[in-house]
Amino acid sequence: MASTGELIAGRYRIAARLGRGGMGTVWRAQDELLGRDVAVKELHVDTGLSELDAERQRERTLREARSVAQVKHPGILVLHDVVRHDEQPWLVMELIDGCSLADRVTANGPLTPAEAARIGLALLAALRAAHAAGVLHRDLKPANVLLESGTDRVVLSDFGIAQVAGQTTLTRTGAFVGSPEYTAPERMSGRHTGPESDLWSLGVLLCASVEGESPFHRDSVAGVLHAVVVDEIRPPQSAGPLLPVVRGLLERDPERRFGADETERALRDFLAQEGLPTVAHTPAPAPAAPRRRG
Repeated sequence: MASTGELIAGRYRIAARLGRGGMGTVWRAQDELLGRDVAVKELHVDTGLSELDAERQRERTLREARSVAQVKHPGILVLHDVVRHDEQPWLVMELIDGCSLADRVTANGPLTPAEAARIGLALLAALRAAHAAGVLHRDLKPANVLLESGTDRVVLSDFGIAQVAGQTTLTRTGAFVGSPEYTAPERMSGRHTGPESDLWSLGVLLCASVEGESPFHRDSVAGVLHAVVVDEIRPPQSAGPLLPVVRGLLERDPERRFGADETERALRDFLAQEGLPTVAHTPAPAPAAPRRRG
């Protein structure tokens, strides 16, 4: 693992660790060539992996780079570069000064329905851009949503398990890649997935934003899988006026699930009735610290 002060690829000086996820650790770094702060993502290397699985890990990192590079939208984290250091690929990304939605809820408690609706609209716009480019995110969850301090900007990050149209899906032997609580039932069942699967995840995220946890939270992975695929779905009453949207998004049949147009219309109508703007804004916990999840 990298350490503070280490120089990556002869250019990026590690300053501090920002976050750690299932696939990598993200560091704050100084770009010594351009004199700016960036986020760099270090791939987790499992020394027990076979050469084939290690190559799949590296390919997953490059897949993230290719996925993000195909989408240009202010609601999607900007990728600056891909470099190699110690024979491993690193992603060099825009640094967001703020926190993740998960950190915001943990620090300040659940959002109001209006706050959740505005963030939902921003994420919907980012997903539309990704889907138009043929990219499915497949891991939309509060930890992968960044809230920039002092602005209205909501940023979707972590395209590490994204699927790009026309490319073979990567899997990890013997493991589920993704976040089960936020994964659509058709993907759990191994069926074909499309943009509607990301919309299911958006519905779960809205629930988690106003309740503090997803409606599919259980004590075991098996329990989560059963809840997503079989159990009765009970959206939180804290969703209030968002309940019709949430129910529409958490429809197990993808053909009956709310599409992007229906979702946007419902969220905008709710905010209009409340006399509120449709631009996402929610205060970050104090003190705000630069965050970027791995």
